[in-house]
This record gives sequence, structure tokens and C-alpha cells, in this order.
Amino acid sequence: MKPGNDTQISEFLLLGLSEEPELQPLIFGFFLSMYLITVFGNLLIILAVSSDSHLHTPMYFFLANLSFVDICFTSTTVPKMLWNIQTQSKVITYAGCITQIYFLIVFAVLDVFLLSMMAYDRYVAICHPLQYTVIMNPRVCGLLVLVSWIICVLQSLLQTSMVLRLSFCAVVEIPHFSCELNQMIQVACSDTFLNNLMVYFAAVLLVGGSLAGILYSYSRIVSSILGISSARGKYKAFSTCASHLSVVCLFFCTSLGVYLSSAVSQSSHSTAVASVMYTVVTPMLNPFIYSLRNKDIKRALKRTVGIPVM
Repeated sequence: MKPGNDTQISEFLLLGLSEEPELQPLIFGFFLSMYLITVFGNLLIILAVSSDSHLHTPMYFFLANLSFVDICFTSTTVPKMLWNIQTQSKVITYAGCITQIYFLIVFAVLDVFLLSMMAYDRYVAICHPLQYTVIMNPRVCGLLVLVSWIICVLQSLLQTSMVLRLSFCAVVEIPHFSCELNQMIQVACSDTFLNNLMVYFAAVLLVGGSLAGILYSYSRIVSSILGISSARGKYKAFSTCASHLSVVCLFFCTSLGVYLSSAVSQSSHSTAVASVMYTVVTPMLNPFIYSLRNKDIKRALKRTVGIPVM
């Protein structure tokens, strides 16, 4: 892959979270532990959903897809970061950087789409229970996921192709632990107006549109729950979407935190630390949120690991 720039850049330097040598073993152990927990926890969710026929429903189909995407999302950045710390190298090739950006965009937007699908699923289940099996049939669910993949792949191809036209200086240091799109745009030496325009347009159209759909779904859900007369009925209806609502809040709040930290603070280090929340911490916590608050998942996980179900 040949970058179309004035200076033939072949590699970048990822400065990471800290340049202090004594902190590197601590950072390595911390991220290795989180990565292993993320992979193991999400794999358990996938195995539980696939092995338990009671969980072959739209909600858990989307959850299994979310777990797969979370594994891929974290695997895009953390292994390279661990390798750099272990080898005491900060280098990432130009092709490697572009590849990271491509997959980060694909899986980040897929996360958003899957969360919006799960919100729509809860909306149909609570607001239109009699039509649920007709509206959320397996063909529709599969089609929703397939279309989401296609949109994410095409959108990521567009964004990365826009990066290929940028020019970079002779030595490029990225004050981050991975190659993120906004970081690449900031360190470019050429005009980035078109790149920024595309980023904002995609954010408003894809992420903003999905968030609007989630908010609308939950506004209708809350309205329906308030219309239930019994307290037991209200609790039962709310408990079916409590885990998903927790994950939505965690994902969007951490993403908003990253945006605000980069907008308010001039420190790239604080932005990198904030990015850890939605790229590493959120995928790690998702399995815990669903397993701790969901009796069906708990039961399926116990069967998966061979624990007798009472």
C-alpha cells in the first residue's frame, strides 16, 4: 500500500498511555488481564446463547452478535499495544495503522447499530407483544445484521480511503495507544477539511440516527410501562430491558466522555486514557452486566460451564 503523500511515510510511532519505563509492566498486566476477561466473558455469552435453545430469540441473537463484535473491537488494538510494550517498540507500519482504523470504525459503528436493534427489539416486545413473533422473525433479524455489516464496511472503506489522500511529515508521533481516525487527521500535514467533514457527517447520520432510534424506543417503552396498573407488571416489563439500557448508557456515556475530553482538554494523553473506557472497559463489562442482571443468561452460563442448575 503506497500512501499518496509528499514524504513516503512507512511507519508511525504510537506513544501509548505513558512513556514512563517503570509503568510499562503495570500497564501490560492491566491490559492483558482486561483483554483476557473480555475475550473469555464474551465467548461464554456466545456459547451460552448458541447452546441453549431457550435463548434462540431475537434479543439473544443480537446479544451474541454484540459479544462477537466486542471481541473483534478489542482485538483490533490491545494485542498490538501489548506487543509494543513487550518488545519495547512504539512502531506501527503505515499499512498496519490504516488497517487498525478500518476495523475500529467497522466494529465501533456495528456496536452502535446492534444496540439500536436491541432497543427496537425491546420496543416491539413491550409495546406490541402480540405482533412480536411476526415482526421480529429470524429472517428480519438476520437481514438487519447483514445490512448493518454492509453499511459499516462501506462507511469504513470511505473513511480509510479519505485517510490515504493525506500527507504526513517525516516523523509522525501519535499520542495514543492505537491509530484512531481523529488522531490520524490531527497529525496530518495536509488539508483535512474534507476528512473532518466526512467524520462529522457520518457521526450525525449513523451514530446520531441510531441514538435517536434508541431514545425513541425507550420513550415508548417507558410510556407503555407507566400504563401498566400493577407494580409487579411494571417491574417485570422493565427488567427485560434493564441490562440493555445499562449497556447503552455505559457505551454512549464513555464515548461522549472521549469526545468532551478531546474538545475541552488540549492534552492528548487525557484523550487516550478516556478512549480506554469505550475501546477496552465497556466490552469487558458487557458480559458481566448481562450475566448479573439476567436469569436466563445465568442459567445458560451455568449449563455451559457444567454447574448444576437449581
